[in-house]
Order: sequence, then structure tokens, then C-alpha cells
Amino acid sequence: MCLHYGHALIICYIYPVRNRLTNELAVCGINAALALGEFHPESINRLFLREDRLKLFFKVCKYLAEKKYPYKICDDEELERLCKSNRHQGVVAMIEEPAVPGAVEADLELWAAEGKTGVVLHSVGNDHNLGAIVRAAAFFEAHFVILSGEDQEARLSTSAYRVAEGGMEHVVFRKVRSTAAFLRAASTRIVTVGADPRARRRVRDLGGIIEDRGAALKLQRRPGIALVVGNEETGLPAEIKEQCSVLARIPGTGNIESLNVAQAAALFLHEFFEM
Repeated sequence: MCLHYGHALIICYIYPVRNRLTNELAVCGINAALALGEFHPESINRLFLREDRLKLFFKVCKYLAEKKYPYKICDDEELERLCKSNRHQGVVAMIEEPAVPGAVEADLELWAAEGKTGVVLHSVGNDHNLGAIVRAAAFFEAHFVILSGEDQEARLSTSAYRVAEGGMEHVVFRKVRSTAAFLRAASTRIVTVGADPRARRRVRDLGGIIEDRGAALKLQRRPGIALVVGNEETGLPAEIKEQCSVLARIPGTGNIESLNVAQAAALFLHEFFEM
């Protein structure tokens, strides 16, 4: 395969969605790739794009050429081979496979001190839901996303990046071995809100509760908040609910039991954003 360094050429191999030999990941989709190029261009190892996308990614290609990183104009068939999907929207960027650091005490202290909002995922279940939640988190200015050791499915994958539509560049990721242990520590510093369709309190009731918690902590601003969401089929287990500061639900008609986890997360995050 011929790749451009500006006007120069090199020979390179095609990489799949996740290349185990080089620890690379394919990021595809216009918004995901544009956000990557705008906020973290240094993370792009090489770029593949259709000719009609060249104008959109001119600055990124110029940056790559200056750094002597390759980019290549190619067709849809080649792009599909790169990312294993026909939803590439004419662009694929190869990055190092993301490594998610573990959450530490300093993270909690910072989020509490700055009144940050975040999301804790417990067995959420798949990359598409993760991507949709990250998109909502970025839209409503949530700062962090916690991935748990109990979740074997939701990963920072090509699908998650594409569904997040650029949101991956606006949140920080941390991982924890035990959601319950993390919440036990977090609940002493920030308000941890468990999403539970059977809770007595409604999402609109949370404003007063969160305000009271801020007053108890003698804060001059809203305290930090972590939304805790679980698996769509089973919800949050009892041991996780017990560690939350408060449980709340989104009221509805009752025609169906609950919303998709990403839809529910977006509604909660909107309420927090408006507080």
C-alpha cells in the first residue's frame, strides 16, 4: 500500500479494526475522526480517507505530513477492509489502542473539588451503548466515565468511537476492579446517583437532594455527581444500590419497563447539566 508523506511515498500494510501486533485501533466516521484530529492529532499514526474528504481533513493531513506520518487517499472498499465496517463515512484513522488507567484517590479529590459530573458503568454490556453514553456525556459536559471490571463487553472500540461521534475526546476514562468499592469511597466526596426504574424518587427530585448535600459539605457550588447505570436486563444489583447516595427513576407511562441505558443516561445528565 502506498501512503503519502505530503508528496513522498512509503510502503505500509493494511491494519484491521484492532491490530494485535501493533496495538492499534481504527477510528472511523467523520465526527469521530475530526474530533480526534482537532484535539489529539498527535495520537494518529496514519490516516486513510476518500478524496472527497480531503478538504475536511486538510489541516490533519498537513499536520501528519509535517510530522512525517503517512496518510492515503483510497476508495470505500479499502476503507471498509481497514475498519471492518461500511459505516466509515469516508475516513479511517489508526491510533494506539487506548489504555485506560485505574481510578486513584487523586481523581476523586479533583472531581469533588471541581464539582465534576461523571458516569459509572456497571455491566452496561456493549460498545454501542458505551459510545452513546459517551456522546451524551460530552454533550452535557460530564467529565469522566468509569469502566468496571465486572463489564466484559463495553470497551473503547472502533464501534464505541464511531457511535460517540467525537465524544471520546471530551471525557477522561478510568477503570475500577469493583464498582461497589469505588462507590463506597466516592460517596463520601461526591453525590452518587443510581439509576433505578423502581426508585421512589424521580430524577426531578434530585435538585434539592444535591443542593442539601452541597450545603452539608459547606460548598459554595454544586457538588460533584456520579451517575451510576447498569445492565439493561438486570439493572443495578443490590450491592451497588446500597453504595449509592440516592436512587432515582425517570417517570414514564409504564407501557414498557424502562428506557435504553444510553437514553436514560442522557436524561439524567441533562438534569444535572441544568442544575
